[in-house]
Amino acid sequence: MSPIQLAARLLLLLTSAVSVPCFADGFVQTWADAYTRYELLAPERERFRILYDVTATTAGARFYFNPIRQGSEPTVHGVTDLASGKALAWNLVGAEAAEAAGLRRADHEGQFLQVTLARPVPEGGEGRIRIDKTYRDGASYYGAHGVLVFERNLGVRRNAVVLPIGYELTACNHPSQVATEEDGRIRVSFLNRGPAGVPFRLEARARSLRSGGPAAPTQTGQVVTREPATRSLATSARTDFEFSQRAFQDREIVYFLQPPETHSFRLYHDYTERRPGVDRYLNVVRPGSRASKPSARVLDTGEQLKVETLRGSEITQRGIDIGEEVTTETELVAIWFEPVAEGTSTRLRIEETYTDPGRYGLDGDELVWDRSFGRSRNTVVLPAGWYLTASSVPAVVDETDAGEIRLYFENDRPGVIEVFLRAARR
Repeated sequence: MSPIQLAARLLLLLTSAVSVPCFADGFVQTWADAYTRYELLAPERERFRILYDVTATTAGARFYFNPIRQGSEPTVHGVTDLASGKALAWNLVGAEAAEAAGLRRADHEGQFLQVTLARPVPEGGEGRIRIDKTYRDGASYYGAHGVLVFERNLGVRRNAVVLPIGYELTACNHPSQVATEEDGRIRVSFLNRGPAGVPFRLEARARSLRSGGPAAPTQTGQVVTREPATRSLATSARTDFEFSQRAFQDREIVYFLQPPETHSFRLYHDYTERRPGVDRYLNVVRPGSRASKPSARVLDTGEQLKVETLRGSEITQRGIDIGEEVTTETELVAIWFEPVAEGTSTRLRIEETYTDPGRYGLDGDELVWDRSFGRSRNTVVLPAGWYLTASSVPAVVDETDAGEIRLYFENDRPGVIEVFLRAARR
Protein backbone atom coordinates (compact mmCIF):
# COMPACT_ATOMS: atom_id res chain seq x y z
CA MET A 1 0.00 0.00 0.00
CA SER A 2 1.37 3.44 -0.93
CA PRO A 3 1.88 6.17 1.72
CA ILE A 4 -1.05 8.07 0.19
CA GLN A 5 -3.37 5.08 0.48
CA LEU A 6 -2.25 4.42 4.05
CA ALA A 7 -2.82 8.02 5.04
CA ALA A 8 -6.23 8.00 3.39
CA ARG A 9 -7.30 5.22 5.68
CA LEU A 10 -5.93 7.09 8.69
CA LEU A 11 -7.98 10.15 7.64
CA LEU A 12 -11.17 8.54 8.93
CA LEU A 13 -10.64 10.17 12.32
CA LEU A 14 -13.81 11.92 13.55
CA THR A 15 -15.99 9.68 11.38
CA SER A 16 -14.98 6.15 12.35
CA ALA A 17 -12.22 3.98 13.71
CA VAL A 18 -9.98 2.46 11.05
CA SER A 19 -9.22 -1.23 11.15
CA VAL A 20 -8.08 -3.95 8.80
CA PRO A 21 -11.02 -6.34 8.33
CA CYS A 22 -10.77 -10.04 8.96
CA PHE A 23 -13.89 -11.39 7.33
CA ALA A 24 -13.47 -14.87 8.78
CA ASP A 25 -14.18 -13.37 12.21
CA GLY A 26 -16.25 -10.43 11.06
CA PHE A 27 -15.16 -6.82 10.46
CA VAL A 28 -15.31 -3.47 12.20
CA GLN A 29 -17.22 -1.18 9.87
CA THR A 30 -15.57 2.04 8.69
CA TRP A 31 -17.14 4.91 6.78
CA ALA A 32 -16.58 8.51 5.67
CA ASP A 33 -18.22 11.57 4.06
CA ALA A 34 -21.49 11.22 5.96
CA TYR A 35 -24.17 13.86 5.30
CA THR A 36 -27.68 13.87 6.76
CA ARG A 37 -30.65 15.89 5.55
CA TYR A 38 -33.66 16.01 7.90
CA GLU A 39 -36.91 17.10 6.22
CA LEU A 40 -39.37 17.94 8.99
CA LEU A 41 -42.96 16.92 8.29
CA ALA A 42 -46.01 18.47 9.96
CA PRO A 43 -45.02 18.68 13.67
CA GLU A 44 -48.19 17.05 14.98
CA ARG A 45 -47.10 13.88 13.14
CA GLU A 46 -43.75 13.81 15.03
CA ARG A 47 -42.10 12.51 11.86
CA PHE A 48 -39.13 13.62 9.80
CA ARG A 49 -37.72 12.26 6.59
CA ILE A 50 -33.99 11.47 6.51
CA LEU A 51 -31.78 11.42 3.42
CA TYR A 52 -28.47 9.96 4.59
CA ASP A 53 -25.45 9.94 2.26
CA VAL A 54 -22.57 7.81 3.50
CA THR A 55 -19.49 6.11 2.08
CA ALA A 56 -18.50 2.57 3.08
CA THR A 57 -14.69 2.33 3.25
CA THR A 58 -13.91 -1.11 4.68
CA ALA A 59 -12.00 -2.87 1.89
CA GLY A 60 -13.85 -5.99 0.71
CA ALA A 61 -17.09 -5.23 2.57
CA ARG A 62 -20.24 -6.42 0.80
CA PHE A 63 -22.69 -4.80 3.24
CA TYR A 64 -23.18 -1.52 5.01
CA PHE A 65 -25.01 -1.49 8.34
CA ASN A 66 -26.90 1.64 9.35
CA PRO A 67 -27.92 1.52 13.04
CA ILE A 68 -31.49 2.55 13.85
CA ARG A 69 -31.53 4.95 16.78
CA GLN A 70 -33.42 3.53 19.74
CA GLY A 71 -36.73 5.27 20.34
CA SER A 72 -37.27 5.94 16.64
CA GLU A 73 -39.89 4.14 14.56
CA PRO A 74 -38.37 3.74 11.07
CA THR A 75 -40.03 3.52 7.68
CA VAL A 76 -37.45 2.76 4.98
CA HIS A 77 -38.28 4.08 1.50
CA GLY A 78 -35.21 2.74 -0.28
CA VAL A 79 -31.44 2.80 -0.71
CA THR A 80 -29.57 4.05 -3.79
CA ASP A 81 -26.07 3.38 -5.08
CA LEU A 82 -24.86 6.92 -5.80
CA ALA A 83 -22.36 5.83 -8.45
CA SER A 84 -24.91 4.08 -10.69
CA GLY A 85 -28.17 5.61 -9.45
CA LYS A 86 -29.61 2.10 -9.08
CA ALA A 87 -31.66 0.81 -6.14
CA LEU A 88 -29.90 -1.49 -3.66
CA ALA A 89 -31.30 -4.40 -1.69
CA TRP A 90 -31.81 -3.81 2.02
CA ASN A 91 -33.31 -5.44 5.07
CA LEU A 92 -34.01 -4.51 8.69
CA VAL A 93 -32.14 -6.93 10.97
CA GLY A 94 -31.34 -7.41 14.62
CA ALA A 95 -27.86 -7.55 16.16
CA GLU A 96 -27.51 -11.32 15.84
CA ALA A 97 -28.32 -11.25 12.12
CA ALA A 98 -25.91 -8.32 11.62
CA GLU A 99 -23.11 -10.24 13.32
CA ALA A 100 -23.92 -13.35 11.29
CA ALA A 101 -23.48 -11.20 8.15
CA GLY A 102 -20.04 -10.12 9.35
CA LEU A 103 -20.51 -7.03 11.52
CA ARG A 104 -18.50 -7.10 14.71
CA ARG A 105 -19.34 -5.21 17.93
CA ALA A 106 -23.04 -4.94 17.12
CA ASP A 107 -25.26 -3.48 19.83
CA HIS A 108 -27.28 -6.49 20.96
CA GLU A 109 -30.28 -4.33 21.78
CA GLY A 110 -30.13 -2.47 18.49
CA GLN A 111 -31.65 -2.78 15.05
CA PHE A 112 -29.79 -2.26 11.77
CA LEU A 113 -30.60 -1.42 8.19
CA GLN A 114 -28.44 -3.92 6.28
CA VAL A 115 -27.62 -2.68 2.77
CA THR A 116 -26.15 -4.93 0.09
CA LEU A 117 -23.56 -2.82 -1.74
CA ALA A 118 -23.42 -2.74 -5.54
CA ARG A 119 -19.93 -4.27 -5.37
CA PRO A 120 -17.42 -5.15 -2.65
CA VAL A 121 -15.54 -2.02 -1.57
CA PRO A 122 -12.28 -1.92 -3.60
CA GLU A 123 -8.95 -1.69 -1.78
CA GLY A 124 -8.41 2.00 -1.07
CA GLY A 125 -11.80 2.77 -2.62
CA GLU A 126 -15.35 3.49 -1.55
CA GLY A 127 -18.97 2.42 -1.80
CA ARG A 128 -21.28 5.47 -1.84
CA ILE A 129 -24.94 5.08 -0.91
CA ARG A 130 -28.01 7.19 -0.04
CA ILE A 131 -30.50 5.89 2.50
CA ASP A 132 -34.04 7.30 2.37
CA LYS A 133 -36.15 6.73 5.47
CA THR A 134 -38.67 8.39 7.77
CA TYR A 135 -38.51 8.34 11.57
CA ARG A 136 -41.30 8.88 14.03
CA ASP A 137 -39.68 10.20 17.21
CA GLY A 138 -41.74 12.36 19.55
CA ALA A 139 -38.77 12.88 21.86
CA SER A 140 -36.76 14.57 19.09
CA TYR A 141 -39.49 16.37 17.18
CA TYR A 142 -42.72 17.83 18.48
CA GLY A 143 -44.93 20.87 18.28
CA ALA A 144 -48.21 22.49 19.20
CA HIS A 145 -50.12 25.72 18.51
CA GLY A 146 -48.03 26.63 15.48
CA VAL A 147 -44.64 26.16 17.18
CA LEU A 148 -42.26 23.26 16.52
CA VAL A 149 -39.08 22.03 18.20
CA PHE A 150 -36.44 19.75 16.68
CA GLU A 151 -34.01 18.66 19.40
CA ARG A 152 -31.56 15.88 18.67
CA ASN A 153 -27.93 14.99 19.27
CA LEU A 154 -26.39 14.90 15.77
CA GLY A 155 -23.20 12.86 15.52
CA VAL A 156 -22.79 13.11 11.74
CA ARG A 157 -20.37 15.88 10.83
CA ARG A 158 -22.43 17.45 7.98
CA ASN A 159 -26.12 18.13 8.54
CA ALA A 160 -29.12 20.02 7.19
CA VAL A 161 -32.57 20.47 8.73
CA VAL A 162 -35.40 21.60 6.45
CA LEU A 163 -38.48 23.22 8.01
CA PRO A 164 -41.98 22.29 6.87
CA ILE A 165 -43.38 24.65 4.25
CA GLY A 166 -44.98 27.69 5.88
CA TYR A 167 -42.63 27.80 8.93
CA GLU A 168 -40.03 30.43 9.83
CA LEU A 169 -36.89 29.89 11.90
CA THR A 170 -37.00 31.52 15.35
CA ALA A 171 -34.12 29.84 17.20
CA CYS A 172 -31.05 27.70 16.49
CA ASN A 173 -28.33 26.91 19.04
CA HIS A 174 -25.45 25.98 16.69
CA PRO A 175 -23.80 28.30 14.12
CA SER A 176 -25.59 27.43 10.88
CA GLN A 177 -26.07 28.51 7.28
CA VAL A 178 -29.68 29.47 6.44
CA ALA A 179 -31.19 29.43 2.95
CA THR A 180 -34.59 29.25 1.25
CA GLU A 181 -35.16 26.36 -1.13
CA GLU A 182 -37.02 26.61 -4.43
CA ASP A 183 -40.29 25.41 -2.91
CA GLY A 184 -40.15 28.04 -0.13
CA ARG A 185 -38.91 25.82 2.71
CA ILE A 186 -36.21 27.18 5.03
CA ARG A 187 -33.03 25.07 5.26
CA VAL A 188 -30.63 25.24 8.21
CA SER A 189 -27.28 23.49 7.66
CA PHE A 190 -23.96 23.23 9.46
CA LEU A 191 -20.59 21.51 9.74
CA ASN A 192 -19.67 20.00 13.09
CA ARG A 193 -16.02 20.90 13.63
CA GLY A 194 -15.72 19.39 17.12
CA PRO A 195 -14.96 15.86 18.33
CA ALA A 196 -18.44 15.06 19.68
CA GLY A 197 -22.02 15.15 18.48
CA VAL A 198 -23.87 18.47 18.44
CA PRO A 199 -26.82 18.75 20.89
CA PHE A 200 -28.76 20.56 18.19
CA ARG A 201 -31.96 22.45 18.99
CA LEU A 202 -34.09 24.31 16.46
CA GLU A 203 -37.35 26.16 16.95
CA ALA A 204 -39.77 27.48 14.33
CA ARG A 205 -43.28 28.87 14.11
CA ALA A 206 -45.99 28.85 11.47
CA ARG A 207 -46.40 31.92 9.29
CA SER A 208 -49.00 33.00 6.77
CA LEU A 209 -48.77 30.93 3.60
CA ARG A 210 -48.60 32.66 0.26
CA SER A 211 -48.86 29.38 -1.58
CA GLY A 212 -50.22 26.03 -0.48
CA GLY A 213 -49.59 22.42 -1.37
CA PRO A 214 -47.27 19.78 0.03
CA ALA A 215 -43.51 20.23 -0.03
CA ALA A 216 -41.79 18.07 -2.62
CA PRO A 217 -38.31 16.65 -1.97
CA THR A 218 -35.61 18.86 -3.46
CA GLN A 219 -32.03 18.19 -4.56
CA THR A 220 -29.53 18.68 -1.76
CA GLY A 221 -26.85 21.31 -2.09
CA GLN A 222 -28.49 23.45 -4.76
CA VAL A 223 -27.42 27.04 -5.35
CA VAL A 224 -29.70 29.64 -3.79
CA THR A 225 -30.82 32.37 -6.21
CA ARG A 226 -33.36 35.15 -6.06
CA GLU A 227 -35.21 37.10 -8.73
CA PRO A 228 -34.05 40.73 -8.72
CA ALA A 229 -36.48 42.97 -6.89
CA THR A 230 -37.41 46.50 -7.90
CA ARG A 231 -35.42 48.93 -5.75
CA SER A 232 -36.01 52.63 -5.25
CA LEU A 233 -32.54 53.28 -3.80
CA ALA A 234 -29.09 52.32 -5.09
CA THR A 235 -27.27 49.75 -2.98
CA SER A 236 -23.80 48.26 -2.76
CA ALA A 237 -25.15 45.07 -1.17
CA ARG A 238 -24.62 41.83 -3.09
CA THR A 239 -28.27 41.49 -4.05
CA ASP A 240 -27.40 38.89 -6.69
CA PHE A 241 -25.11 36.93 -4.36
CA GLU A 242 -25.27 33.17 -4.90
CA PHE A 243 -24.02 30.57 -2.45
CA SER A 244 -24.17 26.80 -2.18
CA GLN A 245 -24.83 24.67 0.86
CA ARG A 246 -21.41 24.34 2.48
CA ALA A 247 -22.32 21.25 4.52
CA PHE A 248 -23.30 19.31 1.39
CA GLN A 249 -19.98 19.90 -0.38
CA ASP A 250 -17.93 16.69 -0.40
CA ARG A 251 -14.61 17.93 -1.81
CA GLU A 252 -11.70 17.28 0.48
CA ILE A 253 -7.94 17.60 0.22
CA VAL A 254 -5.01 16.15 2.17
CA TYR A 255 -1.49 17.60 2.07
CA PHE A 256 1.56 15.54 3.04
CA LEU A 257 4.43 17.97 3.58
CA GLN A 258 7.80 16.73 2.37
CA PRO A 259 11.06 17.96 4.00
CA PRO A 260 10.85 21.77 3.81
CA GLU A 261 14.17 22.04 1.98
CA THR A 262 12.38 20.53 -1.05
CA HIS A 263 9.51 23.10 -0.98
CA SER A 264 7.32 20.14 -2.01
CA PHE A 265 4.17 18.47 -0.73
CA ARG A 266 2.34 15.40 -1.91
CA LEU A 267 -1.45 15.73 -1.95
CA TYR A 268 -4.65 14.03 -2.94
CA HIS A 269 -8.05 15.58 -3.40
CA ASP A 270 -11.38 13.78 -3.68
CA TYR A 271 -14.13 15.16 -5.88
CA THR A 272 -17.58 13.97 -6.99
CA GLU A 273 -18.73 14.78 -10.52
CA ARG A 274 -22.53 14.78 -10.90
CA ARG A 275 -23.08 16.81 -14.08
CA PRO A 276 -24.38 14.63 -16.96
CA GLY A 277 -22.02 14.44 -19.93
CA VAL A 278 -18.90 15.68 -18.12
CA ASP A 279 -15.88 13.52 -19.00
CA ARG A 280 -12.93 15.41 -17.54
CA TYR A 281 -11.53 17.11 -14.46
CA LEU A 282 -9.30 20.12 -15.13
CA ASN A 283 -6.95 21.25 -12.39
CA VAL A 284 -5.26 24.58 -13.14
CA VAL A 285 -2.04 24.63 -11.12
CA ARG A 286 -1.81 27.65 -8.83
CA PRO A 287 0.68 30.30 -10.08
CA GLY A 288 4.07 29.83 -8.44
CA SER A 289 3.56 26.09 -8.05
CA ARG A 290 4.63 23.18 -10.24
CA ALA A 291 2.86 19.81 -10.35
CA SER A 292 4.55 16.43 -10.88
CA LYS A 293 3.72 12.72 -10.69
CA PRO A 294 -0.04 13.15 -11.19
CA SER A 295 -2.35 10.14 -11.06
CA ALA A 296 -6.09 9.60 -10.70
CA ARG A 297 -8.60 6.82 -10.14
CA VAL A 298 -12.30 6.25 -9.67
CA LEU A 299 -12.88 5.50 -6.00
CA ASP A 300 -16.14 3.65 -6.74
CA THR A 301 -14.36 0.96 -8.80
CA GLY A 302 -10.60 1.45 -8.35
CA GLU A 303 -10.18 2.14 -12.09
CA GLN A 304 -7.00 4.04 -12.99
CA LEU A 305 -7.60 7.04 -15.26
CA LYS A 306 -5.70 8.78 -18.05
CA VAL A 307 -3.87 11.87 -16.77
CA GLU A 308 -2.06 14.53 -18.79
CA THR A 309 -0.01 17.59 -17.80
CA LEU A 310 -0.33 20.39 -20.38
CA ARG A 311 1.37 23.78 -20.48
CA GLY A 312 0.76 27.00 -22.41
CA SER A 313 0.07 26.46 -26.11
CA GLU A 314 -0.53 22.72 -25.55
CA ILE A 315 -3.79 23.68 -23.79
CA THR A 316 -5.07 25.91 -26.60
CA GLN A 317 -4.00 23.48 -29.32
CA ARG A 318 -6.16 20.82 -27.70
CA GLY A 319 -9.10 23.22 -27.58
CA ILE A 320 -9.50 22.88 -23.81
CA ASP A 321 -11.44 25.70 -22.14
CA ILE A 322 -10.09 26.33 -18.63
CA GLY A 323 -12.33 29.32 -17.95
CA GLU A 324 -9.49 31.84 -17.93
CA GLU A 325 -6.77 33.23 -20.19
CA VAL A 326 -4.03 30.76 -21.09
CA THR A 327 -0.47 32.13 -20.86
CA THR A 328 2.94 30.55 -21.43
CA GLU A 329 3.09 29.93 -17.65
CA THR A 330 -0.31 28.21 -17.39
CA GLU A 331 -0.07 24.59 -16.24
CA LEU A 332 -3.01 22.20 -16.40
CA VAL A 333 -3.49 18.68 -15.08
CA ALA A 334 -6.30 17.04 -17.10
CA ILE A 335 -8.00 13.81 -15.97
CA TRP A 336 -10.23 11.94 -18.42
CA PHE A 337 -13.05 9.52 -17.56
CA GLU A 338 -16.24 8.08 -18.99
CA PRO A 339 -18.96 10.74 -19.40
CA VAL A 340 -21.28 10.91 -16.42
CA ALA A 341 -24.70 9.49 -17.28
CA GLU A 342 -27.97 11.03 -16.13
CA GLY A 343 -28.76 10.02 -12.54
CA THR A 344 -25.23 8.76 -11.81
CA SER A 345 -22.04 10.26 -10.36
CA THR A 346 -18.30 9.56 -10.35
CA ARG A 347 -16.07 9.94 -7.29
CA LEU A 348 -12.46 10.77 -8.21
CA ARG A 349 -9.21 10.80 -6.29
CA ILE A 350 -6.45 12.91 -7.87
CA GLU A 351 -2.90 12.60 -6.53
CA GLU A 352 0.08 14.79 -7.37
CA THR A 353 3.18 16.45 -5.96
CA TYR A 354 3.42 20.24 -5.84
CA THR A 355 6.56 22.34 -5.52
CA ASP A 356 5.98 25.90 -4.28
CA PRO A 357 9.04 27.78 -2.96
CA GLY A 358 6.96 30.90 -2.36
CA ARG A 359 4.55 29.23 0.07
CA TYR A 360 6.48 26.41 1.70
CA GLY A 361 10.01 26.26 3.02
CA LEU A 362 12.34 27.19 5.88
CA ASP A 363 12.50 30.39 7.90
CA GLY A 364 15.70 29.92 9.85
CA ASP A 365 15.27 26.58 11.58
CA GLU A 366 11.47 26.55 11.37
CA LEU A 367 9.19 25.14 8.72
CA VAL A 368 6.71 27.69 7.29
CA TRP A 369 3.55 26.84 5.35
CA ASP A 370 1.35 29.70 4.05
CA ARG A 371 -1.55 28.70 1.80
CA SER A 372 -5.22 29.52 1.26
CA PHE A 373 -7.81 26.73 1.41
CA GLY A 374 -11.03 27.01 -0.60
CA ARG A 375 -12.53 23.62 0.21
CA SER A 376 -14.67 22.95 3.26
CA ARG A 377 -12.44 20.09 4.50
CA ASN A 378 -8.64 20.27 4.46
CA THR A 379 -5.93 18.23 6.17
CA VAL A 380 -2.20 18.89 6.56
CA VAL A 381 0.30 16.24 7.70
CA LEU A 382 3.67 17.58 8.90
CA PRO A 383 6.90 15.85 7.86
CA ALA A 384 8.19 13.11 10.14
CA GLY A 385 10.27 14.52 12.98
CA TRP A 386 8.59 17.93 13.16
CA TYR A 387 6.26 19.35 15.85
CA LEU A 388 3.72 22.16 15.54
CA THR A 389 4.59 25.58 16.98
CA ALA A 390 1.91 27.81 15.40
CA SER A 391 -1.39 27.61 13.48
CA SER A 392 -3.23 30.81 12.56
CA VAL A 393 -6.56 29.07 11.92
CA PRO A 394 -8.17 26.80 14.54
CA ALA A 395 -7.59 23.12 13.78
CA VAL A 396 -8.17 19.70 15.27
CA VAL A 397 -4.75 18.12 15.85
CA ASP A 398 -3.80 14.49 16.25
CA GLU A 399 -0.92 12.12 15.57
CA THR A 400 -0.72 9.44 12.88
CA ASP A 401 0.33 5.89 13.71
CA ALA A 402 3.73 6.81 12.30
CA GLY A 403 4.09 9.71 14.75
CA GLU A 404 3.43 12.56 12.29
CA ILE A 405 1.41 15.55 13.46
CA ARG A 406 -1.82 15.99 11.50
CA LEU A 407 -4.11 19.03 11.41
CA TYR A 408 -7.76 19.10 10.30
CA PHE A 409 -9.22 22.38 9.06
CA GLU A 410 -12.95 22.66 8.39
CA ASN A 411 -14.29 25.85 6.83
CA ASP A 412 -18.05 26.23 7.13
CA ARG A 413 -18.19 29.60 5.37
CA PRO A 414 -18.44 30.41 1.63
CA GLY A 415 -14.89 31.59 1.07
CA VAL A 416 -11.24 30.75 1.67
CA ILE A 417 -9.27 30.50 4.88
CA GLU A 418 -5.65 31.68 4.97
CA VAL A 419 -3.71 28.98 6.82
CA PHE A 420 -0.28 29.85 8.24
CA LEU A 421 1.72 27.12 10.01
CA ARG A 422 5.07 26.94 11.74
CA ALA A 423 6.82 23.79 12.94
CA ALA A 424 10.20 22.90 14.45
CA ARG A 425 12.38 19.81 14.36
CA ARG A 426 12.20 17.50 17.32
